[in-house]
Amino acid sequence: MSSKERPTLGGTRIKTRKRNIAAPLDPAAFSDAVVQIYLDNAGDLELIAKSLESSDLNFSRYGDTFFEVVFTGGRTQPGTTKPDEGERHPYSIIDCEPKREVILTSVIYIQKILRRRPFLIKNLENVMRRFLQSLELFEENERKKLAIFTALAFSQKLSGLPPETVFQPLLKDNLVGKGVVLSFITDFFKEYLIDNSLDDLISILKRGKVEDNLLDFFPSGKRSAEGFSEHFTKEGLVALVEYNDKKIFEVKLKEMKSALTTQITEETDISEVIETVKQRVKDAKLPDIEVVRILWDVLMDAVQWSGKNQQQNANAALRQVKTWAKLLNAFCTNGKLELELIYKVQMQCYEDAKLMKLFPEIVRSLYDQDVLAEDTILHWFQKGTNPKGRQTFVKALEPFVNWLEEAEEED
Repeated sequence: MSSKERPTLGGTRIKTRKRNIAAPLDPAAFSDAVVQIYLDNAGDLELIAKSLESSDLNFSRYGDTFFEVVFTGGRTQPGTTKPDEGERHPYSIIDCEPKREVILTSVIYIQKILRRRPFLIKNLENVMRRFLQSLELFEENERKKLAIFTALAFSQKLSGLPPETVFQPLLKDNLVGKGVVLSFITDFFKEYLIDNSLDDLISILKRGKVEDNLLDFFPSGKRSAEGFSEHFTKEGLVALVEYNDKKIFEVKLKEMKSALTTQITEETDISEVIETVKQRVKDAKLPDIEVVRILWDVLMDAVQWSGKNQQQNANAALRQVKTWAKLLNAFCTNGKLELELIYKVQMQCYEDAKLMKLFPEIVRSLYDQDVLAEDTILHWFQKGTNPKGRQTFVKALEPFVNWLEEAEEED
């Protein structure tokens, strides 16, 4: 070896990475510590919140366990609501009185905790979902407390609690069949509407994706519009019943309009269309005035309108009136309904620029086809109440009205 060469150690040095060895989970010790804080402060939630804030408890690891202690007073056995081994306290939501002013203090307390530790919202979701999926395991008064808590949580806009977390777990067939879901949701509705409007409730139901499926909360034997109305009327929720009736009415109108559109487009025989409409009116108990409105909308929607050619538009509209006059005649059976048809024509001509000048021609055609009576036209001309475009349309219709009056004098 040359004197200038430095000696080296043979082989390769292998670097080893230090591994983080996780401490074993110990939810029992965490639960006991939280319970002790409750006991030390005799259930005073404000003092408890301060004690929790100054503690070194690992909430990020035991978030679910924390909310089990809040709701039930201690840990619950995995997958159930049954108490697990360990210390318990008597100041939980389940153990308190079923009064909103009492439970509200717990909602505000949880809100404070979530503001300090917003990551816990996921744990709150987990525990609420588990409890709601196991509603039948709670006593009736315990379910009522959960319903009050849930309503107040939404009313107080508890940090980020999604409605889907609450409503979707309730739709389990076995829970619905036993009637516990209907009881829970009724208590929830009644409690929430004390401080909030029906629109607020509908907004929550929409976000929870159940607004159109409220009957799914009913056992199969009571799942009908009549059952819905009877139940919630008895519970004093008349506004909710009226809202649901309106929804059902709108659905029936939409279904009838869709069926009628298909028949008009396919140029089905008029007598068959009339029978279809009559049957749907009977089944859905639709008022005659709505039927007249739908008929006119569907007939005009089916017209192939020309871009700017007024004459072609006029011809198309008048041809449609003449083709389906028998259908209109079948349902414009009195002066009131005939007047409603004129108002419908008036509104369409007012709102659609291409039809603005067609009003007198359409009215004349409806008269020629015996859909509108002379008395109805004269009544609209002299006493019509809809102001939309009225001055223009009265002036346009004046020559025809003069002709009617002159013909009447000659007779």
